[in-house]
Amino acid sequence: MADNKVVELLITEGVGIITINNPPVNALTLDVREQLKQVLQEVEGNAEIRALVITGGGAKCFVAGADIKDFPKQMESGPRDNATIYKEMFTYLEETPRPVIAALNGLALGGGCELALACDIRIADEKMKIGLPEVTLGLIPGLGGTQRLARLIGPSKAKELMFTGTFISADEALRIGLVNQVVPQGTALGEALKLAQKLAKGAGVAMGYAKHLVNKGTEIPLQDALEMEMQHVEKIFGSEDLQEGIEAFINKRPAVFKNK
Repeated sequence: MADNKVVELLITEGVGIITINNPPVNALTLDVREQLKQVLQEVEGNAEIRALVITGGGAKCFVAGADIKDFPKQMESGPRDNATIYKEMFTYLEETPRPVIAALNGLALGGGCELALACDIRIADEKMKIGLPEVTLGLIPGLGGTQRLARLIGPSKAKELMFTGTFISADEALRIGLVNQVVPQGTALGEALKLAQKLAKGAGVAMGYAKHLVNKGTEIPLQDALEMEMQHVEKIFGSEDLQEGIEAFINKRPAVFKNK
């Protein structure tokens, strides 16, 4: 791994802030890939981290896709192996019980868009643009973009964005449900951090169950999903968080959840 630190992890008030800082456009190079993998392993082993924020360094880019010049190095093991490493990391973000918020502080293109799609909530700077331009290079999105985008905004609109390779504005992304919130320029990280700190103090078991049920329930028949929901309702009655929530409500005090 290179000595250059291109992925950083800062922990504050129960929130892990992951910053991809690879100027000029925070491209997904081999170094970013390897360091992001290491950082996520660190996150997994740290119970102090109860929510995650992912952002890009600088004021212009979240992640502007892959570095085409870096392709030969990344493809030495073949396209499947290279994509699988990214897919495993993105799937981790999707499946971890922790809430994961993308602070889209600038361009989110290609692999950057796919990284954002793997997060639970996307907060966008008003000047942000987002898209999957792979078709303009003769490629297709290969890190989950074809599947996550269609599930999020619907097949027809997803096809339009992928066929044309169009970059859309923050307001358009909000209109079609691709982002959750648009905030003034320069405030995406601050707003994401405020939300993450609030969630980090919340009932972690309940949020983790809700995240799992939404993610998995949409992939199976409704009746099966309802049964899965009921199983989790039964399980949560054994959690310390639920008992704390009930006691706090009765005693009219703030709940102090322990994520247990």
